[in-house]
Amino acid sequence: MPTIPAGTYRIGTNTMDGFAEDLEGPQISLDSPAFAIDATTVTNQAFQVFVEATGYVTEAERFGWSFVFHYFLSEQTKHRSQKVPNMAWWYAVSGADWRHPEGPDSTIAQRMDHPVVQVSRNDAIAYCQWAKKRLPTEAEWEIAAKGGTSFEKYPWGREFLAENTYHCNIWQGEFPKSNTRADGFANTAPAKWYEPNGFGLYQVIGNVWEWCVNPARIPLTQFQQQTGQTFWIRNQTQDDQMYATRGGSFLCHESYCKRYRIAARNGNSGMSAANNLGFRCVKDLDQ
Repeated sequence: MPTIPAGTYRIGTNTMDGFAEDLEGPQISLDSPAFAIDATTVTNQAFQVFVEATGYVTEAERFGWSFVFHYFLSEQTKHRSQKVPNMAWWYAVSGADWRHPEGPDSTIAQRMDHPVVQVSRNDAIAYCQWAKKRLPTEAEWEIAAKGGTSFEKYPWGREFLAENTYHCNIWQGEFPKSNTRADGFANTAPAKWYEPNGFGLYQVIGNVWEWCVNPARIPLTQFQQQTGQTFWIRNQTQDDQMYATRGGSFLCHESYCKRYRIAARNGNSGMSAANNLGFRCVKDLDQ
């Protein structure tokens, strides 16, 4: 877990790259204590250790189904699954869970070093409590994602294809029909694949959305008034309100989702799980 030093940091953006309702700005300064953060998202291997140690059953397993993007489903699976209303490309797939991210005929056997997905925020909290860690606030996530730079889009610079090279895993091709895999992947990539940022964090942009502890789309100024530990104490509730997610995923494409940027904000309901949702943990250094 790299240490993010205490200091005064700027988060948010004054640009118009995103969506007004996401409240990405105006940019603010805040004082942050030092904290440690996982270098990678929690992997299938790490989550399996947790499950074997505790017997934990995820919400998707208890519900008996979860959300899967259409691109990864056979026509037979689509036929026996329910399309999600107002979400044209998503299906509610019986048997989809963290061991079977795209449904019962899928496996993580060759993906143990990939991010665990199909985990709800409530599942992530259970893991954190077992590991004696917690989920990051959006402010902590953004500070860490910048890697010590002032960049608001990408940890590696201001251009997406810096040095004509892919530095993250998002959708390449015609969304949502075809993926050229120009960046190497159509689905998740290993959690430690592309180069790390300046703080030693891997793949804060793309690959999987990452759960945060605070409610979604709160004004950035709230982070000036509360610490990460305060947010954690107040927001460990296991309910279905909207909570923040950050970083984008392998399903992001410039024609549809503009949220694969450091300053981009998003959210989902706390009980939701999908094949592009994961998390990483933080730890207060006074623990």
